[in-house]
Amino acid sequence: LADILDVEPEDVDVTIAFDRFGLDSSAAIGMTGDLEEWLGYDIDATVLYDYPTIQSLSQYLGKNLAASKA
Repeated sequence: LADILDVEPEDVDVTIAFDRFGLDSSAAIGMTGDLEEWLGYDIDATVLYDYPTIQSLSQYLGKNLAASKA
């Protein structure tokens, strides 16, 4: 997200909703694709709407990653 917004990572509040950062649907889909590539498993394109903050998304992805490795 920091790369997309062109800010320092420490300037991104993980508890603020993605839409408050001005993230449009195109950027959200791109970010989801980047996450899929990085994590190595498919992620639903709507996941950012279901988990609207970095904090909630990371918790969700962590649980799914652990489940996929089990």
